[in-house]
Amino acid sequence: MNIKQAKEEIQNTLRAYLARDELGNYRIPAIRQRPILLMGPPGVGKTQIMEQIAAETGVGLVAYTITHHTRQSAVGLPFIEHRTYGGREFTVTEYTMSEILASVYSLMERTGLKEGILFLDEINCVSETLAPMMLQVLQCKTFGNQALPEGWTIVAAGNPPEYNKSVRDFDVVTLDRVKRMDVEADFAVWKEYARRRNLHGAVVSYLDIKKENFYHIETTVDGLQFVTARGWEDLSELICAYEQLGIPVDRQVVGQYIQTPAIARDFANYLALYYKYQRTYHVEDILRGRWSAATVLELRAAPFDQRLSVMGLLLSRLSEAAALAHRQDSLCAALHGDLTAVKQRPGEDAAAVLEELRETRQEALQRDKEANRLTKDARDLGQRELAALEDYRGALAGEAVTCAAAMELLRQRFARETDRGEALARDCGEQMDAAFRFLEETFGAGQELVLFVTEITAGYDTSWFVETFGCDAYFRHNRELLFDDSRRRIAEDIAAARHETKN
Repeated sequence: MNIKQAKEEIQNTLRAYLARDELGNYRIPAIRQRPILLMGPPGVGKTQIMEQIAAETGVGLVAYTITHHTRQSAVGLPFIEHRTYGGREFTVTEYTMSEILASVYSLMERTGLKEGILFLDEINCVSETLAPMMLQVLQCKTFGNQALPEGWTIVAAGNPPEYNKSVRDFDVVTLDRVKRMDVEADFAVWKEYARRRNLHGAVVSYLDIKKENFYHIETTVDGLQFVTARGWEDLSELICAYEQLGIPVDRQVVGQYIQTPAIARDFANYLALYYKYQRTYHVEDILRGRWSAATVLELRAAPFDQRLSVMGLLLSRLSEAAALAHRQDSLCAALHGDLTAVKQRPGEDAAAVLEELRETRQEALQRDKEANRLTKDARDLGQRELAALEDYRGALAGEAVTCAAAMELLRQRFARETDRGEALARDCGEQMDAAFRFLEETFGAGQELVLFVTEITAGYDTSWFVETFGCDAYFRHNRELLFDDSRRRIAEDIAAARHETKN
């Protein structure tokens, strides 16, 4: 299965494990709640989906990379306890609580969450002294003589032996006590994630053209060479940062992340062309509705790979514009809820109510952070909401006014945010209309428009924008695509029926 399917299956498993009967007991008893064993090549996103699952299901997350631990940190330290058996006193070895279990209990106390996920990465790469302990964890969900709290699910991840020489095979006794999922690299799923995270357009468009370079691990005479999804994402983050700082990205920089020389060299060349196309075709001007007949003719005559690269540039800019509008819309929605809460307390001091709201939001943000379920989008939205609430409170200039008396001023402040949201949405809409007009003039109703509409649909922020604010050109081309697709399916059905009749 791919990583998206694995994420969905883990979420479903978690829901089943945490479901309770009419008496409040877990429907599946703890002894039957098998740990999940996630096996797959390195860098496909096994670790990353755990934060997403915790955030989306509302449970806590404690994550450990087991190779960083010793038997003592996993089991605890021994100490001598005195016990009496049959009238005689004996000394018995006990163990302190393990660091891992202590982290689970600590998170529960800090956040108030009673249910969660204990994620153990690289489970099959442990040392020889720790291996029996990890088998006990998977088989019994205990660390030494102490059990994982009820309501906590173990998810363990590891790499198959072909990717790591130090892995240990699990015996049938262990495998018969876990829920195993095997994950494979899947570019289509990763591309959906890449659009969601607004990864650099050069990375996405390059891999669109050369999907075979998305994931590659090979042992050569020159040593191990590899390219992973993690490598592409980290490289994307660095390119974005370097662009803002005015630092060039050359072959040596790319090779620090893409550790297959031929692919690193190929992408570095493509990145140089990507920047060249940005200048040659004046992408920013196109999105502002300005282009020359020469630009249209040049792109129309260009090789298909070059046309895809230019469309990738347009899509990248549209994704950025749609993301800005989306984030502002989310902020306005959050602030609207805050002002509604203020309005419902008309006679109270406005500054005190705003400060109470700010503290409540900050505590919730901190709680999610400590529970390891705070996504980047949620963090950014929370921080912007806190800044706005502080601005609202500061606008009262320390005056003791009631919430009712302060509403007009607060509405004016809120109107600034909604105006900014409308301006961002209007700007994105104008850019999208311009892009469609340019592509229609350049390619007519060719396959390029099909690809462009498909990418707009698949993009997280662009699809949200079209659904929220509309785009006539998009809807027109989408209807044509749906009509052509329906016509193709009907033709296939007719052909199949004829074939059956003949036979």
